[in-house]
Amino acid sequence: MPYKLSPSALTLFEECKRCFWLHHNKKIKRPETPFPSLPSGMDRILKEHFDNFMRKRKLPPELAEHRECKGMKLYDDEERLKVWRNNLKGIGWEDEQGNVLHGAIDNLLVKDDKLVVLDYKTRGYPLKEDTTEHYQKQLDIYCFLLRKNGYEVKDYGFLLFYMPKEVLETGEVVFDTQLVKMQVDEKNAENLWKNALKLLEGKCPEKDEECLWCKLVEAETRGT
Repeated sequence: MPYKLSPSALTLFEECKRCFWLHHNKKIKRPETPFPSLPSGMDRILKEHFDNFMRKRKLPPELAEHRECKGMKLYDDEERLKVWRNNLKGIGWEDEQGNVLHGAIDNLLVKDDKLVVLDYKTRGYPLKEDTTEHYQKQLDIYCFLLRKNGYEVKDYGFLLFYMPKEVLETGEVVFDTQLVKMQVDEKNAENLWKNALKLLEGKCPEKDEECLWCKLVEAETRGT
């Protein structure tokens, strides 16, 4: 049967192949944890913030003052961007077997008529050495999807981190920003996609000894 996957689904594939298989083949899903509303609210106002500058044909200060963004502009097709940002739609691609891969982006930059993926991140603390590694496949997948839809894409993307710095006497919260340039490789995304589909089309994998949810399911089955 055809499958519909997303970056979060492929993250689960890497975390625990059994949980991934059960989720998509048996509809046995891990319990969802409550998602804090603050990151969602930040995501919304950041998109509004960037759209205001896009309509003025300018870059916001956190990009305009950065040397890596010289000669760039914000992607200005608002209707298409609205679809690509929608979690239920996003940028999608269907293979010959009817399997679908889709993902919702935050924003895009344009340089030399090529697209550059821009993803916002909010954090409570400064970046660690391995922070950006957690988002590599996300950028790879977005670039893979854009190219599959016929767009020319640069071989890099950006992560823009917002971190709280201080609260002013008037109550406004001031954020520090850090822009990180990441090389992207669509081949990595394609291989991840193919390996995930191959697993789904086979038998249920053995439980992962490191997966807490696998252990909980096994305990429930045994009645302990």
